Amino acid sequence: MLRRTLLASVCGLAVISASGLQAQDCATEPVTVGFLPKLDTDPYFQVAGKGAEEAMAEIGGNVIQSAPSQATAEAQIEFINNLVAQQVDVIAISGNDANAVAPALKRAAANGVMVISYDSDVAPDARSLFINQALGSSLASMMLQSMSEMIGGEGKFAILSSTPTATNQNAWIDQMKQEMASNPDYKGLELVQVAYGEESEQINQQQTIALAQAYPDLKGIIVPAGIGLPAAARALEEAGLTGQIKLTGLAPATLIRKYIADGSAQDIWWNVSDLGYLTYYAAQALAQCKITGAAGETFDAGRLGTYTIGENGEVVLGPAKIVTPANLDEFKF
Repeated sequence: MLRRTLLASVCGLAVISASGLQAQDCATEPVTVGFLPKLDTDPYFQVAGKGAEEAMAEIGGNVIQSAPSQATAEAQIEFINNLVAQQVDVIAISGNDANAVAPALKRAAANGVMVISYDSDVAPDARSLFINQALGSSLASMMLQSMSEMIGGEGKFAILSSTPTATNQNAWIDQMKQEMASNPDYKGLELVQVAYGEESEQINQQQTIALAQAYPDLKGIIVPAGIGLPAAARALEEAGLTGQIKLTGLAPATLIRKYIADGSAQDIWWNVSDLGYLTYYAAQALAQCKITGAAGETFDAGRLGTYTIGENGEVVLGPAKIVTPANLDEFKF
């Protein structure tokens, strides 16, 4: 979390982090927020952007959303610089690499731009807040629980992540490994490989088939990536392996609806539009000095109610659910 000295003045509030990150006057009205997703073609971030626009319609200000066509830190750095050049007041970023984008974000802060992260965190000393879709620990536990239930508590499974540097997915994978080692309920599970789909539908499909071929007795694949899970489901269907290899992970429920309905897949999901909506409200509260990012502070988030900032500047949207045929109709995306 940013450790700050707060200097009040008649004109505004100067915010100075331990690393000298930023000096920002308090805005007196809603500001421009630049959203920087991981990838421009991911429908997940398009829906989150719609939520931000809904919030903008309620409280004013402006939303600019732009993202690279490749899910790399290098590509995001260029977009960070572009947003600074466009004179946005706040950057809200879903980081492709927590540490690699940090220097560019710190430079943005030095130019008076507030920085928050959402969906996938960046280095804590490079932002003020992290708007998390759900507690990472709960998502990892739910994915592992879902996989175990689908394959009867025993057998080989793989993980098909997005990129080797994806902050949130690496944390989930580490936790799943720890839970498997410590929880006797998972003693029958064997993780055989972690593969990467590189945020590409084609590569995800190729990796899914490669896993199936490499491990003929593979029972399941966990795919903690919104693009990867639908791609994996289509690949298995084309190969005639639907149901033989079970799938679970994170993806818009509507994109894998038929696979959830037939029992070949499950999903762990939340209201994606609400994530963008909450991020926008948090960005405006930060820009107007209603919050600083300190644990225990609260802010209003419109129809979502009041939120409290936790440790390390984390704000959690709410609990996710395991999507099954029984509750599938609850999820509109």
